[in-house]
Amino acid sequence: MLEWYVLNTKPHKERQVASLLRTRDFEVFLPLVRVNPVNPRAARVRAYFPNYMFANVDFDVVGLSEMRWIPGLRRLVEFGNQPAVVSDNLVLELKLRIAEISAAGGLMMDGLQAGDRIRIVDGPFVGYEGVFDARLTGKERVRVLLEMLAEHQAKNSSSRKYHRRDPRVVPLEIDAGNIAKI
Repeated sequence: MLEWYVLNTKPHKERQVASLLRTRDFEVFLPLVRVNPVNPRAARVRAYFPNYMFANVDFDVVGLSEMRWIPGLRRLVEFGNQPAVVSDNLVLELKLRIAEISAAGGLMMDGLQAGDRIRIVDGPFVGYEGVFDARLTGKERVRVLLEMLAEHQAKNSSSRKYHRRDPRVVPLEIDAGNIAKI
């Protein structure tokens, strides 16, 4: 039975693995997004989930061993020694999200100014809101002031100045692609 599985690739090998799987007639979903990198020489199209992709495979027909020997592939993501199955609905939702990002012109951080309200949309702090503080040099990283208490968010207006010494606000450095302007 065809199921979606999560594949973990070696760094920057997502496209290579996707290409090899497509030549073997596998259905592959590699979410790619356009980004506006801080470094002008950096890639402008990147994997939405670096080092991860999805493949629709029937392991009763193909066998696990064929998948494990793809150059550039580290492993199948497994739980309890069983490949992790991803629902069709989740893959569809991800495809819709990638389409929304593409329609918006990609993951652009140009419009953010210090003090702008943001929401973390990916990573371990997903769902938290905060304030954009600054872009960081080097990689596409930003510093946000994460509001840790929901009560604090409700009591204070968005025009309040935030200071790093404020005990209710925590500075956090994260990938720029993990935030969205509110």
